[in-house]
Amino acid sequence: MTDTTDRIEKKVLLRATVERVWNAIADAENFGTWFGVKFDDPFAPGARLKGRITPTQVDPEVAKMQEPYAGQEFMFQIERIEPMQRFSFHWHPYAVEPADYSSEPMTLVVFELEPVTGGTMLTITESGFDRIPLARRAEAFKANDEGWTHQARLIGKYLARMA
Repeated sequence: MTDTTDRIEKKVLLRATVERVWNAIADAENFGTWFGVKFDDPFAPGARLKGRITPTQVDPEVAKMQEPYAGQEFMFQIERIEPMQRFSFHWHPYAVEPADYSSEPMTLVVFELEPVTGGTMLTITESGFDRIPLARRAEAFKANDEGWTHQARLIGKYLARMA
């Protein structure tokens, strides 16, 4: 669901416990497996990490879409880690071209977990697009809106595979 041009929100019911979902999103290696990225360091509050696009290991179709960007580096700054509830980070949205994005504002990505009957409701929100330079804003918003749709499916596939 998209509320404005500044914010993307996706909700997905995952047939897994909060603990399993938390482990999939708050551990850098697990996150990378389904998301399609390799990090140099583990996740820690306030950490600035370098990541490299590495096609997802849970869906060949999405991996094929990620393949042209394989090896592309990007920065990822952890904002908060609230175990079993919230994990958030800042990044440069749709930073897939070999360019220096360091002068651009970052968006905020938040994963929120809520235990519900039958599993865990995961809400993924990315906000701050209205601060992205106009030349990149619409393309970044569209790409990430589609990307989060894929990622919501990928985490479900990852959890089913790890059951």
